[in-house]
Amino acid sequence: MAGRHGNKGVVGKILPQEDMPFMADGTPVDIILNTHGVPRRMNIGQVLEVHLGWLAHAGWTVNPDDPANAKLLETLPEHLYDVPPESLTATPVFDGASNEEIAGLLANSKPNRDGDVMVDGDGKTVLFDGRSGEPFKYPVSVGYMYMLKLHHLVDEKIHARSTGPYSMITQQPLGGKAQFGG
Repeated sequence: MAGRHGNKGVVGKILPQEDMPFMADGTPVDIILNTHGVPRRMNIGQVLEVHLGWLAHAGWTVNPDDPANAKLLETLPEHLYDVPPESLTATPVFDGASNEEIAGLLANSKPNRDGDVMVDGDGKTVLFDGRSGEPFKYPVSVGYMYMLKLHHLVDEKIHARSTGPYSMITQQPLGGKAQFGG
């Protein structure tokens, strides 16, 4: 699996949907990514994509009369005060939405069908263990992100050797799977 921000990895475990962690409204997560991949590879664009993906899915309503929205209203155009769910949104690459604007919009995201707002202003929510039903200790960042399947499959990559051909010159094992090397 790979995302659009250099985050790639292998599928470590495949679970049935009922064993996956779920949100308070019962929505299960599809995929769990290791959080260490963000600071180690400095690909923070995936965090931005997750938050913007959640906003595009949920939509938002900014109340101009709320004093908590004063800073957000300084930069947000008036036609973006109320955006319906499942809207197509985009932000320019280098001159797009700031962290404060995204946090403000997440705090004003629309509720789900049950009337519950699922994420806080930091883009995190409490997830529940799919097996025990107990909530996890810390909130988790959730959202929507584009993932694609790479064509590197384990069945084609796996290779092992106990004995095999050696190089005539160096007397070392040949390299590579095609030469039955090691």
